[in-house]
Amino acid sequence: MAQQTQDHHTELVHVGFGNFVAVNKVLAIVTPGSAPIQRMIREGKRKGIIIDITSGRRTKAAVFTETGNIMLVAITPEALAGRVSSMRGGKVSQAQAD
Repeated sequence: MAQQTQDHHTELVHVGFGNFVAVNKVLAIVTPGSAPIQRMIREGKRKGIIIDITSGRRTKAAVFTETGNIMLVAITPEALAGRVSSMRGGKVSQAQAD
């Protein structure tokens, strides 16, 4: 019986202050300004699923992960998308082009 080899490499993107996010584990990157997102963040704090990596700065993006955690970062979603794009050789996805 042949074994299947799977490539399990993790792409990391720098999100500031020496912190990195595993790109392949991200479901969504959103701005925290809307009331529904703010409610999700408040509820996440209550549940203990928030990872605050802002180093005391203002939260500019909330990153939702596959594991159910929400990371709060101090750079904008656009800046994160740009870093991922440049890391992947400048390829722009359809979502970024819209």
